[in-house]
Amino acid sequence: MRKIKFGSTDLDVSAVILGCMRMNKAEDPVRVIETAYEHGINFFDHADIYSKGECEEVFRDALKKTSIKREDLIIQSKCGIVPGVMFDFSKEHIIEAVEGSLQRLGTDYLDAMLLHRPDALVEPEEVAEAFSKLEKEGKVRHFGVSNQNPSQIELLKTAVKQPLVANQLQFGIMHTGMIDQGIHVNMTDDRSVDHDGGLIEYSRINQMTIQAWSPYQYGFFEGVFIDNPKFPELNEKLKELAARYGTTPTGLASAWILRHPANMQVIAGTMNEQRIKEIAEAAEIVLSREDWYSIYLAAGNDLP
Repeated sequence: MRKIKFGSTDLDVSAVILGCMRMNKAEDPVRVIETAYEHGINFFDHADIYSKGECEEVFRDALKKTSIKREDLIIQSKCGIVPGVMFDFSKEHIIEAVEGSLQRLGTDYLDAMLLHRPDALVEPEEVAEAFSKLEKEGKVRHFGVSNQNPSQIELLKTAVKQPLVANQLQFGIMHTGMIDQGIHVNMTDDRSVDHDGGLIEYSRINQMTIQAWSPYQYGFFEGVFIDNPKFPELNEKLKELAARYGTTPTGLASAWILRHPANMQVIAGTMNEQRIKEIAEAAEIVLSREDWYSIYLAAGNDLP
């Protein structure tokens, strides 16, 4: 498994993350965790809202049945969403959410904790107080954000003293907005619109690891694009190149993300052991520049 530096830290982490949003749906969560670990995945991503905390509990119980040591894993969780009600970055909510995740995960500390969705009422000073308390007590070692743009991150940094080492963002072959606007600079077409404030460049400059969520989806949770008849040209290209590189279309879609030099991780949310293996092994593939662009174009994108 290819390893990368986690943001500005000295941690070596797997380029592939196992996303645990569906952990409570796994037929055998013990084998899911073991399969991921056996194939070099040492990073596991959670959130307090995943099945109302049940996924963290299932992970805890399953991990106990393995021989894997807690200290050999990177366990991350996210907080800040009150489903259907609001986003909450208050000091009280952050601390309470972390305490809940620690209890459900059966661990004394999180390796990383991310703020899940931007809170319009955020007070950076409150976030800073929460982060400092959690760090001082040894309950969270590293901090980051999710779905935030550069200005929102910079606002947090006016008070937060800890480095923000990661940003979890939707990115993949059918979610290329962050790429499009960079290619179409100084143009007036739709792809030239910068919706995110130059997030890829900002992340590279500030040593923030981009964690690509739902990398195999298209639209707003409309489904997967792999083997989908709606995307014949893309799937033909994926099959062609997968055969050449000795992987599967899913593996190739993962390698396409990891080929970008922005220090990205792929979040694989599958609970299928074979698919976990395919994605993990594909992390070693380095696509040629020409092949990377051929996939980008096959997905319906263009070059000015």
